[in-house]
Amino acid sequence: MSTADVSGKSLAELVSLKGRRAVVTGGGRGLGKAIAARLAEAGADLLIGDLDEGLAGAAAKELAERHGVRAVGAAMDVTDAAAVSAAADRALAELGGLEVWVNNAGIFPAVPLLEMTEETWDQVFAVNARGVFVGAREAARRMAAAGTGGVIVNIVSTAGFRGSAPGLAAYVGSKHAARGLTRELALELAPMGIRVLGVAPSFVPTEGNLAMAAAAGVNLADLPPTDLMLNSPIGRVGTPDDIARVALFCASDLSAFMTGSTLLADGGDTA
Repeated sequence: MSTADVSGKSLAELVSLKGRRAVVTGGGRGLGKAIAARLAEAGADLLIGDLDEGLAGAAAKELAERHGVRAVGAAMDVTDAAAVSAAADRALAELGGLEVWVNNAGIFPAVPLLEMTEETWDQVFAVNARGVFVGAREAARRMAAAGTGGVIVNIVSTAGFRGSAPGLAAYVGSKHAARGLTRELALELAPMGIRVLGVAPSFVPTEGNLAMAAAAGVNLADLPPTDLMLNSPIGRVGTPDDIARVALFCASDLSAFMTGSTLLADGGDTA
């Protein structure tokens, strides 16, 4: 099954997600919520999954009211394959289909290698790598069964291209895995009309990032500007919406001739 040639569509039609149904993991706040908001603005109906079902429900209610789409919140632990499968089934049952899946959920505890336990390593990979695998698998199974194709967007990181910072061995390893999965899944799923793309943000301050930094005893407000990437060619720190717009590009027909790539959304910091 090949993807359609969309050359005859207008720009408005290319960016529109009207009539499509999307799942965003880790979508209750921060980057995931920003991505869900742009998908909703483009017309997609949404299932927002999050460990915190209350956050997911509140985000769904807010976006449904703001953009006039259908949106539901669901408890989702991406390390639990049964929970991911149940959320995918719920999207089919309550939204009527599934054409877009965004693997956004991720964690990044900072632990020096010599102090890192196997449990910490395994947990990071369970969320950041296995979570991508399970989410992509469950999405692809349903997209393939429907026979209409779809798009899977994996939120990777600039850490999937290089070393990042001391203490992030598990995070860097897991994001390289997510980037590699993006390439391999694109090959495997192309015959089913399913495109797979990655988005690799640099550091973007979000509620989750700030909370994890605080838990590690780091106050980001006290760091020098260079540590927050203010010296990138763009000259500023990214915002969640900077990344959300790239995710929307990937999910929409604007990127219809792309699969397997991971797009750097980093203000030029990795150049």
